[in-house]
Amino acid sequence: MNEDHTLIRATLVPAIVAFLAAHYHISDGDAMDMFYKSRTAEAFADDSIGLYGLSALHIAADVIQEHSAK
Repeated sequence: MNEDHTLIRATLVPAIVAFLAAHYHISDGDAMDMFYKSRTAEAFADDSIGLYGLSALHIAADVIQEHSAK
């Protein structure tokens, strides 16, 4: 069964963006850009990886870790 978890992801993205904006003291727009340009966002969009099942805080932490490694 191939399920599409678009609604779950759409619910998580605002919280992920809010965590990133607060952590980096940046605007929501900049935080959204940071998220969508990350490898984490690519993985988040892939249902087979299952990131949609993790918390927004966990996913934001992955983006922060990825960004810190640059």
